[in-house]
Amino acid sequence: MAYSQLQKIETKVQIRASAQQFYDIFCNRPHHIANISPQKIQSVQIHKGEWGTEGSIVSWNFMLDGKKVVAKEVVEGIDKENCKLSFKVLEGDLLGLYKSFKFNLQVTPKENGSVVQWSLEFEKQENHIPAPHTLLQLGIELSKNIDSYLTQEHN
Repeated sequence: MAYSQLQKIETKVQIRASAQQFYDIFCNRPHHIANISPQKIQSVQIHKGEWGTEGSIVSWNFMLDGKKVVAKEVVEGIDKENCKLSFKVLEGDLLGLYKSFKFNLQVTPKENGSVVQWSLEFEKQENHIPAPHTLLQLGIELSKNIDSYLTQEHN
């Protein structure tokens, strides 16, 4: 029997856009991310519910380590006041490596711009499976791409 436990890795990214602008993209308009960063995200589609609502089911098609990856996720936690959001993976390629996988996003306003914090919670299927650092890197790259898009669009 494989030993496993819930693990967590996280990173922070400083951006120029406001916390509310950035959060709005991920919470209410994630399907726009495929237009903002098409080299990373091929599509984001809704299967159940509405954009920006808890319990909605969303599919992400994206590139990771040079491969096409699909993740079907449920939006678990939306805290618009504190710009927090979480997605729990229900189906897809990530569950081949991890028993459970959750993306947590929080955007905190700063004097100039804001800070995006990505936190990944996961349980490995097997001990030898690496932590998903490439997914954290994807979060950093998406944050920078969305920031560029928002600061160009609103200047």
